[in-house]
Amino acid sequence: MTEEKQEQEPTLKQKHFYLQSKKDWIKFIRSILEWISLIVLGVVIFRALFVTKTYQPYDRNDPKIVDGKDHGLIALSYFGVDREGTDTLISLQRLEEELTTLKKLGYVTVSQKDVENYYYHKKPLPKKALFLVFEDGRRDTVLFTEKLLERLNYQATILTYAEKFKNNDQKFVSVKDLKRLSKEGFWELGTNGYRLSYINTYDRYHRFLGKLDSREFIEINQYIGRNYNHYLMDYERDRNGIPIESTKEMKKRIDRDYQLMKKIYSKQVGKVPDLYAIMHSNTSRYGDNANVSAENAVNLESLFKMNINREGYSFDNRKNSIYDLTRMEVQAWWYQNHLLMRVKDDLPKKDRKKIKFVKGNVKKYQQWKLVKGAAEFKKDTIALTSDSESNGLLTLKKAQGKTFHVKCELLGNKIGQQTIYLGTQGTADKKHNFSSYLSVSLENNKLYLRQKSGGTIKTLFKQDMYKLHDDHPVSIPEDKKAALVAELKTRGKFAKNSTLAELYQMKALKEKHKKVKSVKQGAKEYIPEIQINDPGDVKVDLMVTGNKVWLTVDGKKLVKGQVIKEANGGIALESAFGGFGESQRNIADDVYDGAFQNLVVTNASGSKTYVDERLHGWELAKDKWDSFWNKIVDWFIVNL
Repeated sequence: MTEEKQEQEPTLKQKHFYLQSKKDWIKFIRSILEWISLIVLGVVIFRALFVTKTYQPYDRNDPKIVDGKDHGLIALSYFGVDREGTDTLISLQRLEEELTTLKKLGYVTVSQKDVENYYYHKKPLPKKALFLVFEDGRRDTVLFTEKLLERLNYQATILTYAEKFKNNDQKFVSVKDLKRLSKEGFWELGTNGYRLSYINTYDRYHRFLGKLDSREFIEINQYIGRNYNHYLMDYERDRNGIPIESTKEMKKRIDRDYQLMKKIYSKQVGKVPDLYAIMHSNTSRYGDNANVSAENAVNLESLFKMNINREGYSFDNRKNSIYDLTRMEVQAWWYQNHLLMRVKDDLPKKDRKKIKFVKGNVKKYQQWKLVKGAAEFKKDTIALTSDSESNGLLTLKKAQGKTFHVKCELLGNKIGQQTIYLGTQGTADKKHNFSSYLSVSLENNKLYLRQKSGGTIKTLFKQDMYKLHDDHPVSIPEDKKAALVAELKTRGKFAKNSTLAELYQMKALKEKHKKVKSVKQGAKEYIPEIQINDPGDVKVDLMVTGNKVWLTVDGKKLVKGQVIKEANGGIALESAFGGFGESQRNIADDVYDGAFQNLVVTNASGSKTYVDERLHGWELAKDKWDSFWNKIVDWFIVNL
């Protein structure tokens, strides 16, 4: 070895094994922190994605869980689960809140076998038995839900369509998925049937569409009301409602669906599920026609051990048949107390006291007096849930003023009532009989500014919220044309051959270029019917100074210094049931959630604050961090 090489060797050792400068130390520490961050993130993602435990059944010999008496069960179903939530798919956070609350209340999930033993062999269920179902067999439902089931040690049934296995649809759970899930024990298999398909369908202009499969229905459902039927519910009919098939042909068609279902489940899954949930619910028995119902009965009662036949009511006991079970489909927009209120109403009177409503932030809750309904103080939102077909009412305990400045975002759905009361006088009893007040209220998508004085209620201002934002009105002829074009395009998109597809596309193009009258040309405006799940987000800014009032809604100044009688008194909030509204999915709901977000009430000068429900300081920072972190986790879940 030369002298030159001997001199270089220590230098190389120093370079590889020693930190000689502050800069080297910073790089080293930063590398360590980066590795720690990646490891932590990896652990979080792993825990978010993979189940490591198996389901542990409840102890049937524990008298605290099973006391031997007949308490029945509640059955809840969810249409599906999304990480952030949609108008129909519940968010994972809200699902976690609801199931965690039920767990705290002592509810134990029961299996299909438990339900069968309860009905067929008179075996007792837990005192608080919950039969949990997720519908439609969506893959994302399983992805987002199974870790929650693992944490709560809850078991659920996933309902699937046999046709999805046949077509290997990637949006839905596969046979391979089901085999893995069955080993973990948190999931059981049920079915909604062979397919989701529709017959005797009309659009809202009474144009006959006939048969639609689920893909076609999704494409044009915005133009369809409730004038349609599911594939197994009726005879196939023509545009005049006259059957186009004989009773023999109807029976053959229905029998074929059940046989296809049986064949696919037997061959690919290994057995036909015990549980069937017929589509759709709440018919006279198993269909909208006696002959159809009888044919469904022959098939489903021979193939399955149990059937969910109704929706909208959560409580089951031995008074109803195991083939006539009912479940309540929990909606994506419900707050926790909404679900609890509905369950409470369904339970026998002796069990209703066992339902305890969620309060949320107790410190904030204690600043108010709950007169009626239930209230949850959740971050920057007051969720005020009404009693069934009635109202909910909150009054601020310490607030007396003559001038007010109110800012609030009203986030409840359009069907229903949300009200802010100012200057209230008198007793806030269950009928909210204040002797005087000034109020701003949203009622079934109409805004009202009212004042009560001397026993008389006067409407100071009224605004249809649809027209407030209706900058480009659509005429009925324009909407009718848009519906027809969409229907023709959909037929072309899913046509059986290219020739038929081209024909439909040509018809759609021809209809698109036809001239029809607009609102400006004198045609009547198309006003959509309000759906029960339509969100009604509205920003309200109300200023009251002595005997004048100013009102700004969604940035538009609607009332400017209108003279009123001086309002002097307290502050209250109200939510109220506004009717059942329209619902394409046959939803009937008699409970309403008023949602008051970022509510701030001060005096007119801003020198005194009565209410401030916004997040501040550490709470705000934590909320932003949680939101950022969830986005990171979401990205990994979606892209892995």
